[in-house]
Amino acid sequence: MLEQYQEWNTIEQETMQEVIRRLLSQTFLLDRKYDKKSGRMASDREYEFCADHMAFLTEYFAVAGITIHQNYELGIIYIQGAEKQGERLTKLTTLYLLLLKLIYDEKMAAVSGSTQAFTTVGELNGKLGEFRLVRGLPSITEQKRAFAALKKYQMVDLLDGLEEMGEACRILIYPSVNLALLREDAAELVHTFEETEEESEDGTADTGL
Repeated sequence: MLEQYQEWNTIEQETMQEVIRRLLSQTFLLDRKYDKKSGRMASDREYEFCADHMAFLTEYFAVAGITIHQNYELGIIYIQGAEKQGERLTKLTTLYLLLLKLIYDEKMAAVSGSTQAFTTVGELNGKLGEFRLVRGLPSITEQKRAFAALKKYQMVDLLDGLEEMGEACRILIYPSVNLALLREDAAELVHTFEETEEESEDGTADTGL
């Protein structure tokens, strides 16, 4: 493995280093991501590089007890078994992730031939109220913080940017939500949050982080 790495040129070595860092910090690599400059989906160079060097990465991560997988259908490369202390997600970020998974499944059931789904900030926040998960509309600051975290872990992209946080702001949901949560898990967790929130209103429980 080391001999193979040393045979690569500087650009290849630096690309491999960046691929490894991204996988360790973000878990997922997507074959196609939204490119704001062109306004279209574009191939991810590091995903392609990773796909071409799966044998090397499999051996590399195995040393640390980490497995790397490639889901061809969803166009995702991801790792499992990386024990690390990740950042603590806010309650709103967690709720958004659960609801995005449910929305993703709803959208995918209605279309075929695509792995991406779209929603809006208004629809997402509407789900918060529909499931009675919050007592009032989250502040713009809370929403921006939640979306920044979800974007960092490649769950979503905001097509209109974080600065345009109106209800019509479009959200691109990536298929990585499929690997973060199963549909049954998401539905069950949403129900748990709903029950806990109801208890909180009675003064017998508090779900605040």
